[in-house]
Amino acid sequence: MLRAVATWWDGVELWLTQLDFTVQVVLVVAVVGPLCWGAAAVIDTVVEKSVAARLEAAERRAQRRAGTTTEA
Repeated sequence: MLRAVATWWDGVELWLTQLDFTVQVVLVVAVVGPLCWGAAAVIDTVVEKSVAARLEAAERRAQRRAGTTTEA
């Protein structure tokens, strides 16, 4: 199985390197651009939720220390 994937990838690589440079750039931008945008969106969401959870936990701890609680 791994050999088949490696052979396929070698074929794709050979095909890509034989293309004109401008076509290579367009293909890479068309593939890598959306992948990077998607990865950035996922990372942004994870970081936002993580920071929000930490801030909420810190706020609850501060309220417990102060002796007050808010009902949600």
